[in-house]
Amino acid sequence: MRQVDAAEIDALLPQTQCTRCGYTGCLPYAQALASGEAQINQCPPGGAAVIGQLATLLDRECLPLDPKHGVESPPRLAWIDPDACIGCARCLPPCPVDAILGAQRQMHTVLASWCTGCELCVAACPVDCIHMQPWPHALAAPTAAENRERYREHVGRRDRSREQRDNELRQLKDSAALFGKSPP
Repeated sequence: MRQVDAAEIDALLPQTQCTRCGYTGCLPYAQALASGEAQINQCPPGGAAVIGQLATLLDRECLPLDPKHGVESPPRLAWIDPDACIGCARCLPPCPVDAILGAQRQMHTVLASWCTGCELCVAACPVDCIHMQPWPHALAAPTAAENRERYREHVGRRDRSREQRDNELRQLKDSAALFGKSPP
């Protein structure tokens, strides 16, 4: 087994951030592969092609996809049924690339050219209005590089939002202390 940097491994992964491998995203899976903690056959979106590339890169035996992580399938796209969507917005946070547009109490839609097909939005929907469809032949699927960049932007927005909330809470506590009250 050859020692390889996680970034080299991550470059081979499809960047769907689907978590089906058992890790929180493609980079954590790549890090686990680099450290020898994970097997090369845990990425259903990458399937046999990625398993073969990982086997070559890591000088490991090529293995079939482990069925406990899912099955290999052609690329799929999330579609939100507009007649069933209640605008609860529960699908927004799990989308790793912010491919779902909508607001509370408004119908949501998927930006097809951004969707990674991760399926994380499906389980979040309380009314089962999100369906996975075969990827349309007329539309090019996003590249791994595009997925990676959108995921980084998503994480950056999430972290900035968390930092802003923490700052606001700190200010609230400081203000409450001025008046001798305990903050909520």
